[in-house]
Amino acid sequence: MSFYPYLARRSAQALLVLWAAFTASFVLLQLLPGDALLIKFLSPDLGLGPQEVADIRAAYGADQPVWQQYWHSLTGFVSGNFGYSLQAGVPVSQGLATSLPPTLRLAGLGFALALVLALVLALLAQLAPWRWLRGALYALPSVFVSVPVFWLGIVLIQLVSFRLGWIPVINPGKWQGLVLPTLTLAIPIAAPLAQILLRNVDEVLTQPFVAVARAKGAPRLWLLLRHVAGNAALPMLTMAGVLFGELLGGAVVTEAVFGLNGLGSLTQQAVGNQDSAVLQAVVVISATAFVLINLVVDLLYPLFDPRLRNRLGV
Repeated sequence: MSFYPYLARRSAQALLVLWAAFTASFVLLQLLPGDALLIKFLSPDLGLGPQEVADIRAAYGADQPVWQQYWHSLTGFVSGNFGYSLQAGVPVSQGLATSLPPTLRLAGLGFALALVLALVLALLAQLAPWRWLRGALYALPSVFVSVPVFWLGIVLIQLVSFRLGWIPVINPGKWQGLVLPTLTLAIPIAAPLAQILLRNVDEVLTQPFVAVARAKGAPRLWLLLRHVAGNAALPMLTMAGVLFGELLGGAVVTEAVFGLNGLGSLTQQAVGNQDSAVLQAVVVISATAFVLINLVVDLLYPLFDPRLRNRLGV
């Protein structure tokens, strides 16, 4: 099998997942009780009559059969038209243009920091000079993997901002205000990555080629970086792609804890107002980010695995 059929197959699978996410979100939103349009526009304060409300429903396409609404939404999403926000009365893309960049910035920084923390923790655990220190470093991911994101954020605010006074809570700088949210997001994600990396490092260290390199007098640090890291990182890459979905969910919670304006606040408002167009756009965008990260991980695999690289002819 060559690389291009492999790329085509992975891309087709990614598109299938996106279609399934869109369809599932559409069906679930249709099953929600109540009618958001009627709840909003039949309010006595607005003074709208039945015919005016019917015209509004027609303008939003809510009077069409469900299958027509599905097709209209699907073709709109493919062309980049996410519809109109019921609450704001503006295109959903306008709200996303404001809310999406801060969330992507936070998620990207958290993802990068989680990878760095996992790598550093695994390296320190292997190079620790004392057994008790190595045992403590091995146990650290098990502690952090069970820490709730909102609790960690509150603890960091209390410790770093209120006790130590290092980062102000009110009116911090643009990048200064991202330090604590990034740490809050990265630590719970870094924990399972470090667990997998530590376990795989131990497995790779038992392989014959490592014993040969050690017999030739290779220093431990050079041995870890040159022979072990690449082989041990493969399962961590797969888990990193899977955890990216959890990272986006954590970003929404983290934004609520730190009062950041992003997809978290947009989603919260949309849930409260039953704004289906906004909710579906958020679901599809999150699924798209998740699928793209996993697609990138799949395409990076041949770079780390010589067996797959030879099989694909890369």
